[in-house]
Order: sequence, then structure tokens, then C-alpha cells
Amino acid sequence: MISPAAGDLLSTAIAAACFLFLLRTIISLKSLLFLLARLFRWVEAHTQAHQTFTIPRYGDDDSPENPLYRKAVAYVAALPAAEDSGHTSLFSFHSRPNDFSVHLIPGQNVIDSFLGARVSWNFLSGADSGDALVLRLRRQDRHRVLRPYLRHVETVAEEIELRRKELKLYTNASAGRSGRRWRSVTMSHPATFDTLVMDPELKARIRADLELFLKGRAYYSRLGRVWKRSYFLYGPPGTGKSSFVAAMARFLCYNVYELDLSRVSGAGDLRSLLLDTSPRSVILVEDLDRYLAASTGETRISGVLCFMDGVFSCCGEERIMVFTATGEKEALGLDPAVVRPGRVDFQIHFPLCDFTGFKTMAGNYLGVTDHKLYAQVEEGFQSGGKLSHAELGEIMMANRCSPSRAIKSVISALQRSASLNQAAVEKKEVGGKVEEGIREGGREFRKLYGLIRMHSWSKKERKMPPELSGAVAGD
Repeated sequence: MISPAAGDLLSTAIAAACFLFLLRTIISLKSLLFLLARLFRWVEAHTQAHQTFTIPRYGDDDSPENPLYRKAVAYVAALPAAEDSGHTSLFSFHSRPNDFSVHLIPGQNVIDSFLGARVSWNFLSGADSGDALVLRLRRQDRHRVLRPYLRHVETVAEEIELRRKELKLYTNASAGRSGRRWRSVTMSHPATFDTLVMDPELKARIRADLELFLKGRAYYSRLGRVWKRSYFLYGPPGTGKSSFVAAMARFLCYNVYELDLSRVSGAGDLRSLLLDTSPRSVILVEDLDRYLAASTGETRISGVLCFMDGVFSCCGEERIMVFTATGEKEALGLDPAVVRPGRVDFQIHFPLCDFTGFKTMAGNYLGVTDHKLYAQVEEGFQSGGKLSHAELGEIMMANRCSPSRAIKSVISALQRSASLNQAAVEKKEVGGKVEEGIREGGREFRKLYGLIRMHSWSKKERKMPPELSGAVAGD
């Protein structure tokens, strides 16, 4: 007779066995379904007519890399089916360690679908034949699917490349023996449109303008215009012009070519530098006003103007040209021809920070959306205090552990600025009064001098003999 303890143990063992059996059945069912799917694909592959298209990495020995191969590899590696393959290689990026990508390995087969058609990719690699991708689809689908599918592959691959692109900042060197005119470093500036402190409506307009530009290939071609856009940024130093350029480049995923005009020897050198830039780039010329003011020859000035909108500015498409100037527009002294429509499409003013900008910066730097000292800050701005975004940023960063201390420091800085501005205004008024007094004194002196001359002439006439006086009067 079985004891109660032994019966309980036996029941537990039977229940565990039943659970393991059911689990094994479920796992076997999934495996069976997987095998049936593979069998179906095998039967389909061997019972229907298919056509294959090979996309080699290189053509002849000296030919460059096939652009379609590069884009197809990026597209196939991004497919979910690539990660579901039996063998997959994973890599990470140096600049983005948390971003992983799939690299295809020889013999790897990846399945995709497009417009209801099943498409397969196979990666081949060989020492003699070289790397290649083989595209396989049913023969009856090739006319309906092939070209639209390849256009879809190129479009998606371009978006992937833009997202993963490591932006470069180029600067020009003086002409030398090395022949390398552009030197580059990785552009690590973290500015984005979300972090920029500027008028929200203006920011939205600029973002919409750039989005239209990115999608404007067919539009510009229909108009017969070069696919480029020009921006002119002006304002006091420290107001965010450089950060705006970095945010623009990051939004567009474009490299930046910073052109130092002081290192350019002439118009020919300027043209050769422009020819060495790549499409999809931002051409940046800073302090244009200072260069034009220091340029003495008409040839150098005309060379810059031709660089802005001449024939050579049209080489290469999808370019953004940005010119900056330091100061208010009225005080720059620029010839209106420099910023006329055609040379400049969009003029953007970067003023000193106001109270609205201060609140945005306080939220970004200090994590503060409201504070009891905000009323004093607003009063400081209204009383004539003026600070640049850079000055405010330095104050907030130095006191980021104590928002109250940071805001008090901003209030003190605004008060000092208001006092200095008031003193400058008073000095200007005094100087104006002195200048007006000098001009008024000069006018009175000229009147007095005229009266003295008339008086002396009258005395001379009285002393003359009658015959001479008459002769003078006759003359």
C-alpha cells in the first residue's frame, strides 16, 4: 500500500512530466511550423520560374564602387529579416556606441516583400569575383516590381545613410605643396533646433524652409534654377549665429565647409576651393562684413560677389550657403548689392537676448520654469539692460548648482549693463549738445566777421576822395 507522502510525490512527478510533455509539444509545433515554412519556400523556389539580378560591388578593375551596391547593402542590413537570419554579424559605431547595425556575411539569405511580391537577397563574397548582392524574384513579377523596388531601395538607403552619417567640419588651408586645400575634423557640436534660443515662429519658418529645400529637387529642376539656398545671418557677437549653423547642418545631415577668405589668394583660388566641395554641404563664410571692409581692390570684392551667385556657385547641387556678419544691419555698411535677392534668399537677425529668451535658457540651463525673481529680471530688461545669449549662458553654467544665485547674478549683470547704456546715452547727448554749440558758435562768428568787414569797407569809402569814390561806384 502506498503511503500518503509517496502518493503526493508521485502526483507531483506526474504533473511535472505532463508539463514537460506539453512544453515539448509546443516547442516541437513551432519547430514544425518553421520547417513547413522553409519547405514551402523551397517548393516555391523550385517549382516557379525565377530571375536573378547580380549587383557587383565593382565593375572593371579600375572602376569606382557601384553606388547601387552600397545602397542595397545598407537597405538589406536594415531589414528585420536580416536580424532573424540564422547567422548575423553585429557591429557598433565609434561615434554612437549604443547604435548597432547588421553586417551581411557570405551566404546569408534575407527575405523581403514589395507590392505583394516576394523578394530574396543573397550576399556573395569571393577573392576572385569580389563582393556582390544577388536579387531574386519571380519572373512574372520582374516588369511590375523590379524598377519600383530598386527606387524604393535607393530612397530608404539614402535616409539610412543620412541618419548614420558622421558629420565633418572642413576648413581651408593656404595654398601649398601638399595640394590638400580642405582639412576636416568630426563635427561634434551638439546644437539642434530644439535647443536653439530664438523666436519660435521664426524657428518654425526656417525649419519649414529647409524641409521644402530637401524635397525640392524636382521643383528646382522644373524652374530651371540651381538647387541651392543662401542665408545671411547678422547680429551682435554671442547671439547664437554659429550654433544656428551647427543646428542647420545637423538637421540637414550636411557637412560644413568653413571658408576663411583671408587665406584665399584670389578669385581663381576661390573657384577651385568651391569646386573641391561636395554636394549636400553647408558652405559657411563668417564675418563677411569685415572682409569686404578690409578689401581694397575691386577685383577681390567682385570675386566674392561672383562666389555668392556666379556661374561657379552653381557647381554641385543641394547646397546651403551661409554668410554671417557681426553687428546690426544699419551699422554694417554693406553695399545693398551684397545682400540683394538672388545672392541671399533668407536674412535672419540675431538680436541680444530678451526676457522670453532668458526664460527659455533658464529652463535649459537651470531646469527652472518659474521663479520669484523673474519679475526683477523682466524689470532689468525693460530698464535697458542688454546681455547676449553667450553672456547669459556663462552666468547660468557657473551657478547651475543654485538657480537662485544664477538669477541674482543675471539681475546684477542687467543692472550694470543698464547703467553703462544710460551713461553712454548721456555721454552721447552731451557730445551732441557740445557739437551743436560749436556749430552755433561758428555761425555767430561768421555773422560777426561779415559785419566787421562791412563796417571797415564803409569807413574806407568815407575816407576816399570824391573822384575816386565815384569811379569805384561807376565800376
